[in-house]
Formats: sequence, C-alpha cells, structure tokens
Amino acid sequence: PQQRVLLEVTWEALESANLDPAALRHSSGGVYVGASSFDYALELDSLPYEEVDGHLAAGISFFPMAGRLSYFLGWRGPSLSTDTACASSLTALHLAVEGLRGGECPIAVAAAVCAIHHPKIPVMFTHGNMLAPDGQCKTFDDSADGYVRAEGCGALVLKRLSDAQRDGDPILALIRSTAIGQDGESAGLTVPNGNAQEAVMRAALRNAGLTPGDIQYVEAHGTGT
Repeated sequence: PQQRVLLEVTWEALESANLDPAALRHSSGGVYVGASSFDYALELDSLPYEEVDGHLAAGISFFPMAGRLSYFLGWRGPSLSTDTACASSLTALHLAVEGLRGGECPIAVAAAVCAIHHPKIPVMFTHGNMLAPDGQCKTFDDSADGYVRAEGCGALVLKRLSDAQRDGDPILALIRSTAIGQDGESAGLTVPNGNAQEAVMRAALRNAGLTPGDIQYVEAHGTGT
C-alpha cells in the first residue's frame, strides 16, 4: 500500500511540473524516499506459510519503495529509501539536494510516505508513553503528554535552479540550503538536545548565506512528547 500511494503521488507531482515521464526514461534521475512505518510487514504474522511467496519480499521493507519508483520511471540515478524516524522526509530532501548539487542526477524526486495498518505499533508506543491518551498534540505546552500518529504522502520534483530556468519549468520554491545532524547524547534516546539542534540550524543558515534575522517564518516539528 505504501508503494502504491507513493507511485500515485509521484505521478501527480510530475504532472504538476509539466514533465513527461516518458521523455525522462533511461535518464540518471534520482529517487529519494523517506519512510519509517513498517506496519505492513507485521501483516505477515497472520499469513500461513503456504501463502507466503516471493512477491511479498518487495512489499514489506523500505528499500523497494525507492527501487519500485525508479523501476517504474526507468530512472538510473541514485535510488534510496531512508529511515530517520520523524525526520525521514527531510533527510530524503537533504540527500536529494546534495545529489543534485554534486551532479549525481539532473532531476530528483524527494518523497515520503506513511501508512498505518497494524495495531501492534500504536500499542507499543502507548506502553512507551509516546502517544497522547486523548489523541491531541499539545506542542510546546506544559500539558504535552504524547503525540498522534498520522498517515500521508508527499512528493517534490527537484532540479538545479539553472536547469529549471533553462527548461522553462514552473518553479514553486527555491531551496537555499539543507543540513542534517543528530542529537548525540541527551537526557534519553527520544529526548532532544537543544545545543545540537541549534548547531544544525546554524549550519543550514551558514550554507545558505543567511542570518537568523533573514528568516520570516518557522515551521517546527512539534510532537508534544
């Protein structure tokens, strides 16, 4: 199911960009997919062994998501799925930007998908005190007591600015910089490290040649955990 919705949304993104996928076939286009939910793999528990076949191997893990998309489009550039939990989509975007800047691909799809199938994962998260009992996120609030899982899919078609301008593509936004990092040691495995997060934000600003005062809008990942 995650592969299916990923194919559909990516196709819509290419249509929105006025790009003909047939003309891009056999190009070195790159595919970068962020995914973290492995619910569908848990469905195998209910299957008897005689119903388990080889086709399932391409549907229960993360790596075939990017591979299936590259196969369908006929793209021969970088193709990878990345799982960095809640940051999976932004990590995929960062890697796609780096792939374009490094000349690994002339065009890239950065996408992410999450589909919820199995009750065991929310049960595990509930026992770990990760999910809000009332189903509401209270981001940045003293009453925060967990987050809420959700489903969705998004896909971006990316090119280097000069290439997009040359090809007359509709340009919706310009990514000036990306940066990734890790919290390292903190008060716990799932607890943020403010200093580490400040460092990665400063790195993104530095790479873009901007200062904090240049930023007019901030969208934050606030789980309320």
